[in-house]
Amino acid sequence: MAYGIVSSLELTIERLLNSSHIPIVQNSSPQILKHLYENILPLKGDLGEFDKWRSTINMKMVKILEAEMIDAVYRFEDVIESHLLNHFQSTQSEEDVSDHPPLMVYSVDVEEIKQDVDSFIQMVNIMKKEEEEDDDDVVPTITDSGGNESNMVGLSDLFMRLTDWLISPHSELIVMSLDGMAGIGKTTIAKKLFQDPFIVSHYSRLVFVTIGPKYRLADILVEILTQLNNADIDEIIWLTKGEELLHELKWKVCESLSELRYLIVLDDVWYTDLCYEFANVFPDDKNGSVALLTTRLSEVSKCVHPLNSHRLPFLDKKESWELLRHKVFDAMPCPRELEKSGKKIAENCEGLPLKIVTVAHILSKTDKTSVYWYQVANDKQNSVYKDAYDQMSNVLYPSYDYLPQHLKACFLYLGAFPQDYTAWRRQLIDLWSAEGFLNRKSTMTSTEYTFAYVGAFLSNNVIIYNEEKFIYHLHSSFWYLCNKEAAKNKFFYAFNCLADALPKEGINYQLRRLCIRNNVLLAIEDAHDSIASASTVRSLLCTGPYHQYPVPFCLEQLRLLRVLEALSIKSYEFPMEVLKLLQLRYLALTYDGNLPTFISKLFNLQYLIVHHQYRIVKSVGNPYYLPIEIWNMKELKCLEIRGRDLPHPCEGSLLSNLTTLTGVGPQSCTKDVLEKIPNLKGLTKLTRFGPLSDLPSSLTKLTLSGLGYPWEEMRKISSLPNLTDLVLQCYAFRGPKWEVHDHEFQKLSHFQIEDTDLVHWKFVTTNFCFPAIKVLGIEHCYKLKEIPLTFGTSLENIYLVDCNPMVVNWANSLKEEWDDKYGGHGRRLYVIVRSSLY
Repeated sequence: MAYGIVSSLELTIERLLNSSHIPIVQNSSPQILKHLYENILPLKGDLGEFDKWRSTINMKMVKILEAEMIDAVYRFEDVIESHLLNHFQSTQSEEDVSDHPPLMVYSVDVEEIKQDVDSFIQMVNIMKKEEEEDDDDVVPTITDSGGNESNMVGLSDLFMRLTDWLISPHSELIVMSLDGMAGIGKTTIAKKLFQDPFIVSHYSRLVFVTIGPKYRLADILVEILTQLNNADIDEIIWLTKGEELLHELKWKVCESLSELRYLIVLDDVWYTDLCYEFANVFPDDKNGSVALLTTRLSEVSKCVHPLNSHRLPFLDKKESWELLRHKVFDAMPCPRELEKSGKKIAENCEGLPLKIVTVAHILSKTDKTSVYWYQVANDKQNSVYKDAYDQMSNVLYPSYDYLPQHLKACFLYLGAFPQDYTAWRRQLIDLWSAEGFLNRKSTMTSTEYTFAYVGAFLSNNVIIYNEEKFIYHLHSSFWYLCNKEAAKNKFFYAFNCLADALPKEGINYQLRRLCIRNNVLLAIEDAHDSIASASTVRSLLCTGPYHQYPVPFCLEQLRLLRVLEALSIKSYEFPMEVLKLLQLRYLALTYDGNLPTFISKLFNLQYLIVHHQYRIVKSVGNPYYLPIEIWNMKELKCLEIRGRDLPHPCEGSLLSNLTTLTGVGPQSCTKDVLEKIPNLKGLTKLTRFGPLSDLPSSLTKLTLSGLGYPWEEMRKISSLPNLTDLVLQCYAFRGPKWEVHDHEFQKLSHFQIEDTDLVHWKFVTTNFCFPAIKVLGIEHCYKLKEIPLTFGTSLENIYLVDCNPMVVNWANSLKEEWDDKYGGHGRRLYVIVRSSLY
């Protein structure tokens, strides 16, 4: 988590050094700030180095260092930003309503924080030299996460398929994998396979080794030799040391397995390097041997052939109830009066076997009364679930603890949203960017950031992804973990959260983020009473259900706010106190009126999102304009103003940092306006538009809806040289036939088409059409019958929602052909079909 906090500090100093609004006086301060900035960069590099050594490094020291570093960073940010804001407020009275904020001159003594940073750099260097074993950082043990020897709920079909595979005739060594979220049953099924009598009788030697995130290769090799009853282990260890010892152990394992048909299970593998190590150790004598590995990391699972890789799914409602009932009542039937509540309790476990088993264990020791079970079923924050989360933490926590350093703060941030909250991918990326968590030196687009960050969470199996809507959410088990870890590290405080997940001392401590859930009005009143001295808050996230009545924001104490996410709160009048939040980078409101001209005073603002409460469609002849001062907001990166238009730019107007424009009308898409946004990458949620020929060549993402263009007009889009994402919704184009020609969509990687009357979709040639496509989505295209048979070799995912059965058959045929052609090279094509029609 410290990596994200240090990144935020880096952004703060960077903006002070480069801001045209805040020139630093010529004394020692600029040199000190530059010195600090230059030292923060290698500090981030040192934190990143922990990832390379995390299998052996002393994690206890890492956590101590992180805690001290976070406290120091927070102190420094408080000193420098408070001083800056005080100086600005002393130069501008509350009555000053000038259109442009005055330049500010400021100086601050940063010697104290400079000494802190220097001492931390020294501590990092010391820690990097130490690789001693940490007694508290133990290897996870084999855990029962769904069923006993007589019960394989939800895993029976997979177990039978794997059994058939393991005892079927084959010659070459087969490497297989089971992957999925922690607690989903990987170890359970591997252990049952290992103990099955038919499988045991089929192999000459069987070895089961649990590895975990922290290991020594020599220890694993010794364990394998021990289970193989090799008598030479002690002699090898006594006579050899270092690299020579590893070489001897590897050779001995290979020799001990030679000419034998063996089954080796490597349970809980975390690193691809380890897979490659064993690829050179396990002999292939063409006698039908098998190596089976389990992992919670998809990246590790990709080391094996796609046809031998098996991803364990969550249990469905029926399977969840069957497992819960079995664990609570064993062979006895469930009393009729408990069945309805029991099914709801099982559903609340969201298909994770470990949670179901843990909850069932708790319920089996309580009074089995209908009143009590009803309470548990209808309260997701009941103590039963909390106790289950605590008992599961030793299994789940490594999934967070061993995330790469740059991902930890982003992951904890997901816990700031309400339980079961679904977040849009762009919303996450924008918030992480405003918080300073993302790598600002990168030239990645929003979509590329999604794959680099959110994609990494998917690979680590710590978030759940809805492929159809590009939305994400946390399983409740990880949501609880995030809230508990965030409170412990003072990362955020959440109102209306599980009480025992929060600090016992309340919220009068060094706050950085406030999260308001459920009852917004009561929570804001509570916050107003509780944070009188908490001027350290940087983010206010109001992410609960939509509140239809106006609520006072109470922002007087939150003068250092950077992020205000309040789309769930209706505002009849623009909250003028927002204009005093000069550090604000992200502002999201629901407001139907005109924005004030003074909005440009927020000269640090990067993300401005204003939604209408009511979907009022303005007539084309009566556009609804933003104030002309919007062109003075040079830091803007994202502008989402639904139902409003950018005014015609004045001479000299230029928004060179603006990359995303969402929800605007046709007056914002004229050639004159678009020329003043030279780096525009995303143009989305457009329901009206002028000539498509006016689209800027810089676009990487485009979403069109309801325009009704003929398909021939698509040539003006397909020729855009940088377009990577294209979404067509609600008859954006009309007509039964669409032909794609040579060299069209050369960089398009994500294409989604919804609600169209298209019948025939053809490639005139197949050599150069969609060469870079990775994700293809087709939704509610009931008439579509003909679809191209060949796409680029980059294709990874096809998802279909309520489509013609002919399209479903096409997708399945394409997958079979793909697996035959590319499966041997480790490349996969996933097809996901959702339908309410058949």
